[in-house]
Amino acid sequence: MTICTGHEGTDMSVNAAEFKSKCLKLIDQVAATHEPLVITKRGKPMAKLVPIERETPISLFGYMKNTGQILGDIVDISHDPFAAETGEEDGLYANFKPKKKGRLGQFAPG
Repeated sequence: MTICTGHEGTDMSVNAAEFKSKCLKLIDQVAATHEPLVITKRGKPMAKLVPIERETPISLFGYMKNTGQILGDIVDISHDPFAAETGEEDGLYANFKPKKKGRLGQFAPG
């Protein structure tokens, strides 16, 4: 088997006698690698074995089904108080001055 590199990419090629003796193995290889295989006779390309592309593309909906794992209890979670509840962040807003109100009593856009 020969691997040729040209302007169109890399093609694997095999002569017809070798293809005849290793046909099933080469078909499996093309199916697994999705790389075409050029069959030559006396050094001239005669045929190309290409993998079959799927007729319908794989749907993205549900492609990650059964890949997640739940760790711990998701129903009864421990409640850690938020900083807004405990007042930890009050010092961050000590120098904050609200913007002037607009016509409708809303804050004016910044």
